[in-house]
Amino acid sequence: MTRRSRAREVALQLLFQRDLNKRIDRATLELFVGERLRDETLATFCLGLYDGVLANQADIDRRLSEAAENWRLARMAAVDRNVLRLGAYELLHTSETPPNVALDEAIELARRYGSADSPAFVNGVLDRLRQPPPANA
Repeated sequence: MTRRSRAREVALQLLFQRDLNKRIDRATLELFVGERLRDETLATFCLGLYDGVLANQADIDRRLSEAAENWRLARMAAVDRNVLRLGAYELLHTSETPPNVALDEAIELARRYGSADSPAFVNGVLDRLRQPPPANA
């Protein structure tokens, strides 16, 4: 696993935790990240992903809902929902990560932490999300 992949993994853990308990304070999050990554550059990257998802969550959730045909975010497994949020943030709101890398990283997180169907589900939703909108004729 690459170092940035590990930072994404920790960011997913933070998002999952926040999804289930929004009352975790920032100092606790930073301690969690520091203990797991032990590298200031990676911790900054990880927290940047986490903060970016939260800052853009309304837009991300709206766009994921549109891309996930016949699926409401609230009905998705918590792991899948947060992998999608993380991948969508990197696809839509950062230029630092190439789209193919963001997609591959999200699929790998889904493979490691989700169900047997999670990688295909994440791939399908994020692939639809990154496609340009159809031109109106």
